[in-house]
Amino acid sequence: MASTFLPELHAGTPTVSIQGNRGLAVREIAWHRTAVGGMTDTRITRHQYNIHGQLAQSIDPRLYAAMQRDNAARPNFTWHYDLAGSPLRTESVDGGRTISLNDVEGRPLLAVTAMGAIQRWHYEDDTLPGRPLAVSEQTLEQPTPCTTERFIWAGNMQVEKDHNLAGQCVRHYDTAGLNRLDSLSLTRATLSQSRQLLADDQEAHWEGGSEDIWQAMLAEKVYLTQSTTDATGAPLTQTDAIGNQQRLAYDVAGQLMGSWLTLADDDEGEQVIVKSLTYSAAGQKLREEHGNGVVTEYTYEPQTQRLTGITTRRPSGHPSGAKILQDLCYAYDPVGNIISLRNEAEATQFWRNQKVAPASTYAYDTLYQLTRANGREMVNTGRQGSHIPTLMAPLPVDNSVYTNYTRTYTYDPGGNLSQIQHSAPATNNNYTTDITVSNRSNRAVLSQPGLMPDGVDALFDAGGHQKSLLPGQPLVWNSRGELQQIIPVNREEGASDQERYRYGGHGMRVLKIRERQTRNAIQIQRVTYLPGLELRTTHNGTTTTEDLHVLTVGEAGRAQVRVLHWEGTPPSGISNNQARYSYDNLLGSSGLELDGRGEIISQEEYYPYGGTAVWTARSQIEADYKTVRYSGKGRDETGLYYYGFRYYQPWVGRWLSADPAGTVDGLNLYQMVGNNPIARSDLMGLCGTVDWLDLPDAPDPDRVRNAILARPGVSAAYVLFSEETEAYLAKAQENTKKFNKLKPAQRNKAVNNHDLLPRNSNLKLFNALAAVYHIGTDRYQGGFVNLPGSLAQANPFSGAEEIKDGAYSIPDRKVFVGAIEKTYEEGGQEDLHKGISTLTHLHIAHTERSNQGRFSTFHGIPALHAEVEALSYSLSTDTSLADTVIFTKRLVTNSLGNAGDDFPACFNCDALLSLVHVVTGRATSDKAHATIQKAKNALIRTQRLEKQVSSLATIPDKILAARPRANWLMLRGAVQNQKRWAAKAA
Repeated sequence: MASTFLPELHAGTPTVSIQGNRGLAVREIAWHRTAVGGMTDTRITRHQYNIHGQLAQSIDPRLYAAMQRDNAARPNFTWHYDLAGSPLRTESVDGGRTISLNDVEGRPLLAVTAMGAIQRWHYEDDTLPGRPLAVSEQTLEQPTPCTTERFIWAGNMQVEKDHNLAGQCVRHYDTAGLNRLDSLSLTRATLSQSRQLLADDQEAHWEGGSEDIWQAMLAEKVYLTQSTTDATGAPLTQTDAIGNQQRLAYDVAGQLMGSWLTLADDDEGEQVIVKSLTYSAAGQKLREEHGNGVVTEYTYEPQTQRLTGITTRRPSGHPSGAKILQDLCYAYDPVGNIISLRNEAEATQFWRNQKVAPASTYAYDTLYQLTRANGREMVNTGRQGSHIPTLMAPLPVDNSVYTNYTRTYTYDPGGNLSQIQHSAPATNNNYTTDITVSNRSNRAVLSQPGLMPDGVDALFDAGGHQKSLLPGQPLVWNSRGELQQIIPVNREEGASDQERYRYGGHGMRVLKIRERQTRNAIQIQRVTYLPGLELRTTHNGTTTTEDLHVLTVGEAGRAQVRVLHWEGTPPSGISNNQARYSYDNLLGSSGLELDGRGEIISQEEYYPYGGTAVWTARSQIEADYKTVRYSGKGRDETGLYYYGFRYYQPWVGRWLSADPAGTVDGLNLYQMVGNNPIARSDLMGLCGTVDWLDLPDAPDPDRVRNAILARPGVSAAYVLFSEETEAYLAKAQENTKKFNKLKPAQRNKAVNNHDLLPRNSNLKLFNALAAVYHIGTDRYQGGFVNLPGSLAQANPFSGAEEIKDGAYSIPDRKVFVGAIEKTYEEGGQEDLHKGISTLTHLHIAHTERSNQGRFSTFHGIPALHAEVEALSYSLSTDTSLADTVIFTKRLVTNSLGNAGDDFPACFNCDALLSLVHVVTGRATSDKAHATIQKAKNALIRTQRLEKQVSSLATIPDKILAARPRANWLMLRGAVQNQKRWAAKAA
């Protein structure tokens, strides 16, 4: 298979970030080219900042060009901030204008959505911890606010403490009903929770002050989910609302080793879902065997650890016979884009004078946007739309079902997919999908006769939600920007077909209701989404025609496993309690479905951006019950894929609404995974996943430090600080000599004599000296030293416990931070600034989550080091953090350095100083940068050496024999050494 990667296409097209004199990125320059020798388009993204160094405006190259000719055009994003530095008003050409007000504690107080809905948060009074009690909302159509959420918190009663619930939110009345928490583990894992839905599909109105009133609004049915965990919080069992139980087991490294399922009211007992799993030393999955006896094996590139092969097979001795069912082989370009995919388990076919291989190839432009895809499709596929092509059943056995296709993709300078050209000459399936993009935003829809770019924005509401799916199919959105209703068939006479959705307070879908007009009655299908379970019922009028439970096995290795259980008689042609093993590709798309015997149920292949190219199954009835498709997501009957926070329309390659997470995935809020749907996927509808090798290099710390030192006044301040440190150390030596000359009685009186401070004994306690400098104002303040705080078992710092093995825990964060604040009151130059106190809370919480609640005694107590005291002092001077520079020097000589050396900020300080310049170094982030850079350099050297080895291997034997063998062995050894270092560093 010929490679689609062209090095000459990408030559001379770097990505450049230009920083202003404050060290802030003001321009991002990229060079776009689609063909070798073609025109190169320079694309500049511009950023502006306010006087405090906060990002105030961002505009992409397309809208910048539009602003030059259209006064009504606006930047992609404009931000305005409150006095605390939090975004107050956000204006987005895609998502509209939003307002967010926080209270003095930094908690959300009031928000106005782009559609004009007002949200208010209500909290406990000042005598209590200040937890949220309620959320109220008022839309433009409502005369008064409506309470949409209520929070009930556990107290300190014994029964609550027995279940680890003290201080926890135990009842959450949200927009779908009631979410109840009944028990937690010691590691805060949920052991028991229940869900009740609102009765009669009514809207949430939690008015009044009594829970009896709220309980009356709920349906009687309670869905209880229970779990057990091990000592680390990993789940061991989960029992769903029907009584089905999943059981899990782990190896000594804490990785999944096996899983089992026991169905409720089933006499067959426990069935195996995952029989065994094997991992590499790097934690990557190498082999897994499922309960159906099918084995999946994985191979990786040794240099990059990218996945290169997924082989799924029935091994020899399998009851259904040995067979390779799927053998996916991936090839990559140097930055990790997939350039080819082939299924070696299927044979190449020939039809109508063309060779049809079970393979796909992909090409990209210099921005890594997909520009061309070649693959195969069924001969009856037709034009892609919201529908799925006609199923090929039973499974095909001849050559007349597949044909080749080519797709080309065109994008505008803002990253909007504007055209898809499809070509399948053998079947004359040739068509073009045009997409009309607004000239003032990134909103876009399928092109329609007479639709111009200046008319596109009218097809969206103020929040950037599309008003109709296709012509004649209106969409209804709620005040939170969640899709509430679709009307796929709109009838002027009689009831229209519709699909409605209900979401919980977390934003996830809890209920789906589809109503369809049949010949004699209205058919209603309901799907209730619960942990590990979907309850699907169908009613024709008053008659229940189907009651299906879809069990979602949470841990099944690479495969997604669903078990279909019918209450009553299953449909003809499908067995009850059928286990369906869905084997996916690199993106998580379900390509191969197997049953409990390892037999093929269905096979599906996808176009880039979704859409089905190949769809075969052994029967129509089994195909109708496939629940997992493209990117591992469920497909609604409307053709939309539900991702969690958004809906995706694969026939257009765009999201249905603007990204609720803002610019986390770029300035274009509708773009799907950066226009690279082959190598990237989206988990929840917020942002695409990225391989670490594809990330730009972080700025070299030395270059950043030198750039800061070159700014006016900084170098002079550093020299002044260095001189002060030398003077401080010299004074300590002189005072120590004076003190030692005193008689014992005189020493006791002179211990705290200011004229004899500091001394060498003090230096060991102070450990570091710090200063702060403000660029622009030339304000300088020095003399900050470490504040006292003991982590010795005999004298522990208040709030710290279990001080052993070089680590400690913080069981009461409030007491711990309170003790830090008291230390500042007693010995600091100023009291601890509230901002530092908040950052300390957040840093402790993050470290607890990522390090199992343990803190290293080596890094000491957060916020007590000299450099953090300097920052705390500077925050009281009303100076921009972007203009703040911190210096720190050692006061003690030890194995880590000499007195007077620059003292890099430790792990705790690095986190608390993340928004300021620390020119004397950061131990944690500098080390991380160096490790990554060293790993990348090792990989580059390895590739170069292997290329040399490869070229030597192609030289004729006689010439090779004439070369010194020592050089060959040395070169080969260098390759092996570089490989070992690359694997270790990565």
